[in-house]
Amino acid sequence: SEPGGSGRLGRTLDEALRDISLAGRTLRRAPGFAFVTIVTLALAIGANTAIFSVVDTVLLDPLDYPASDRLVAIYSSAPGSDLPDEFGPAPEFYLQYQDAELLDGVGIFRQSQTTARWADQIDRLFVTQASPSVFTTLGATPALGRLPTPEDDPGSIAVISHGLWETWFGSDPEVIGHSFEVSGRMRTIVGVMKPDFRFPEQRVTVWIHQELTDEAELRPGDFGGSYLLARLAPAAELSAVEAELTLLASRLPDRFGGSQPYRDIIEKHRPVIRSLETQLVGDVAGPLWLLLGTVAIVLLIACTNVANLFSVRAESRRRDFDVRQALGAGRGRLVRSQMTEAVVLAALGGAAGVLIAWVSLPLLVRFAPENIPNLDTARLDGTALLFSSGLALLTAFVFGLAPSIRFSRPRVVGALGQRGGVGERRRGWGRDALVLVQTASALVLLVGSGLLMRSFLALTSVDPGYDTRDIFSFQVAPQRDELVDGPSYAQFHQGFMERVAALPGVDAVGLTNWLPLDEGAGQRSFTTEQSQVSGDRLPPVRLTMVGGEFFAAMGIALERGRTFDSSDHQVGSGTAIVGARTARQLWPGEDPLGQRLSHDDGRNWATVVGVVEDIFVEDFRAPERDPMVYLPMVGPDARSWGVGSPAYVVRTERADVIAPDIRALMREHVPESPMYRIFTMEALAQRSMAQLSFTMLMLAIASGLALVLGAVGLYGVLSYVVSTRNREIAVRMAVGARDRTVRRMVVLQGARLTALGVLAGLVAALFLTRALESLLFGVGSMDATTFAAMSGLMLLVALLASYLPARRASLVDPMEALRSE
Repeated sequence: SEPGGSGRLGRTLDEALRDISLAGRTLRRAPGFAFVTIVTLALAIGANTAIFSVVDTVLLDPLDYPASDRLVAIYSSAPGSDLPDEFGPAPEFYLQYQDAELLDGVGIFRQSQTTARWADQIDRLFVTQASPSVFTTLGATPALGRLPTPEDDPGSIAVISHGLWETWFGSDPEVIGHSFEVSGRMRTIVGVMKPDFRFPEQRVTVWIHQELTDEAELRPGDFGGSYLLARLAPAAELSAVEAELTLLASRLPDRFGGSQPYRDIIEKHRPVIRSLETQLVGDVAGPLWLLLGTVAIVLLIACTNVANLFSVRAESRRRDFDVRQALGAGRGRLVRSQMTEAVVLAALGGAAGVLIAWVSLPLLVRFAPENIPNLDTARLDGTALLFSSGLALLTAFVFGLAPSIRFSRPRVVGALGQRGGVGERRRGWGRDALVLVQTASALVLLVGSGLLMRSFLALTSVDPGYDTRDIFSFQVAPQRDELVDGPSYAQFHQGFMERVAALPGVDAVGLTNWLPLDEGAGQRSFTTEQSQVSGDRLPPVRLTMVGGEFFAAMGIALERGRTFDSSDHQVGSGTAIVGARTARQLWPGEDPLGQRLSHDDGRNWATVVGVVEDIFVEDFRAPERDPMVYLPMVGPDARSWGVGSPAYVVRTERADVIAPDIRALMREHVPESPMYRIFTMEALAQRSMAQLSFTMLMLAIASGLALVLGAVGLYGVLSYVVSTRNREIAVRMAVGARDRTVRRMVVLQGARLTALGVLAGLVAALFLTRALESLLFGVGSMDATTFAAMSGLMLLVALLASYLPARRASLVDPMEALRSE
């Protein structure tokens, strides 16, 4: 005979299989119920699985390095100085911090974009100059070859990304030892990184050796260009690390010397230590958690909807349950049979949800903002499938358990003869409560979606001070022996601008070294003749160099004076154009034309020849436009050249299609340089709003789905109520009630339910919409107009959902209904 345990297991499996088979046959007899339930669950589970895959990749496991929780980025701050709130430490900090006992490793790196060539390939690549200790601090290993070592010649080696190895070198396993040109120097490839190595960001394709001058020749105070990566010692407290680094930094002047301003900065210096995970994720964490919470609300609505359907279905099978109980079926058997149906439906809904997530995840990745790290690696992996399975099982218990327990309760024998009526209606409070939850949840999503929509419309209506339509931009970095100084570069670019201007449909061409909405513009502290006398410290303003017809091409209006002409792009012309806000800040109450200013402590002066409209440089959300100073391409001496790899701006109605024509010009006149960073200003404006528009789109889809599910839930409840009140409605109509009276009765019942749900939703929205505050623009999180409009929309949809069962109720034939009773 079989062992007892094995026999019990076999009987349990047989019973489970019989339950599943019975559930399948039962559901086949109710295809409409099964279809609606599966589709509802599939949409909710699919949305949750897709968003979870993104959150898992980006937020839960963003760093694939050993003990990644101990990796940190180190910045500097010097409160009270002219430097930004946070800035990159100078190279001497890297040398000094190597003595820190609470750091297990420290590396220095800086990022740039440079021209690279190999065979017939030429492109501008994102390059990271990194000390060998960056790789050892991370704990990274290459896919091929080796990593740089301190003994390597800094100017002769390179490590390439897996993507560059595939696209440029055809996945050649013998690529190690090959050389290609980077930044004008031939470098030997010593390693190929793994596909998931994306430090410090996914655009980087080449890592070269960070070149540090000899310590004795190091010029201290080169702030802002470099960044530090470190690994904390085990169990090191952050406060203790900050204290140690502060002490080490205070000793920098003793080791490296430096000017008095440098010593003043060191005296105020404080380290800023931030986990590498936080640094990598940045501002995208909030919107992603918000989206996950949003689809969780959709799942809640779906579960309440299915619970209502399940409850109505169980109600319609009440006599069947009574008969089975009368024949000896125990309560546990009835609960198990109903829960088996719930699990089968949830399993089918989960499987369909995985399919929806598989289809929608690539679309989600495609439309998401570019600044979400590792997003392109999001996949439906084992973790996501496990999450989906757990979600399906959870939904089965959420929508199935309560109705199963309720309708398995034993009833008196007389119950077999009951047809429903007042008692059944009284038990409908549970379904009403579910509709209330659906309505409140849907309204929260609708209000959030409405707030984001209003923010998006407000942001698109902002006037940035320049045009965003009909402007094409690209960059070019010529490398020729004759380009040795400012005048030679200016002559080259002036000639190329003339060739671009001659293309059909081009109205104006200019160039700049800082393109708005792309690279921004650096800040400088200027000196005026007045401040030099008074000793006042002037607020920093943004500085950029421009050439050609930049202001005309960008559509920046001239308010006073003139713009630059060809004479201003000569050595030592000493002219400048300022924004209106800069003029007010530097010369309040005075005429700015003819005033002089200097950005190098008075060594060289520029005279203001024009005042132009203020502009937004980096973000339309800024409280006001940025103060700007514009200088010519060529500076005070022949060696100075303000625009190293300029961004051309081309005003043309052909902005979307002119790229091939300009690329042909470059092949003819600048074959040694790639055309890169190709944009239209309209696309840059859209990119600056990408996070808001993406979150708005996702929330709009979720709220639309929630609105439909809520309406379906209300329709289902009222349809069931009508079916249970057929006798009552027939009596009312038999004694003279009109059709419209019956319709009004049913619609008002739906309106009362919806109104309670709207009130609950408004209260919830008052608290939950605060999570959107960082995304909102031009509208508050408790905007009364949005709350009222979304509440009205919810009530309107509810009335429409109520009308169909109300109309059906008004068509009841009193004689037929009473005869059936």
